[in-house]
Amino acid sequence: MTDATKAIQAWRQREPGRLIGKGHPAGDFLEAYLWDLLEERPGYLKVRAHLPQHALNPRGQLFGGFTPTYVDMIALMTAKAGVPPEERFTSWLATTNLRVDYFEPITGPRFVVESELEKRRGRTCFVVTRFWQGDTLAAYAVTTMREMPFDRPLGDA
Repeated sequence: MTDATKAIQAWRQREPGRLIGKGHPAGDFLEAYLWDLLEERPGYLKVRAHLPQHALNPRGQLFGGFTPTYVDMIALMTAKAGVPPEERFTSWLATTNLRVDYFEPITGPRFVVESELEKRRGRTCFVVTRFWQGDTLAAYAVTTMREMPFDRPLGDA
């Protein structure tokens, strides 16, 4: 087993009530292993995330450039939400487009992210993600992904 294989298997192992375990580089940066999984059903996730200090801008808000990292992590998992673990990791998802609209600053310390698979057609998945700061819609994102078999060459989305 390679180190990469060990790392992948590590983050797949999540504690009850969590979205992801430790070991995913982007997930560890965002401290995603601490997010509360509020709801999961096929094609839908709702999580309560926190705002790590190292992801803040000088004004104490989520640095805008890190918002797509949250979006990408959550959208990829939304496409496979509600799928049994043994089936969830039989293919890879490659993000081919991601757009974020910012409405309000995300100041934390916690915020809610809702994400829903709006459309799946063939190997293409389209996910909508909303960031809530209290009752206020703070950011809205759309992500397009292509499902890829593990044996496909890199860059062949």
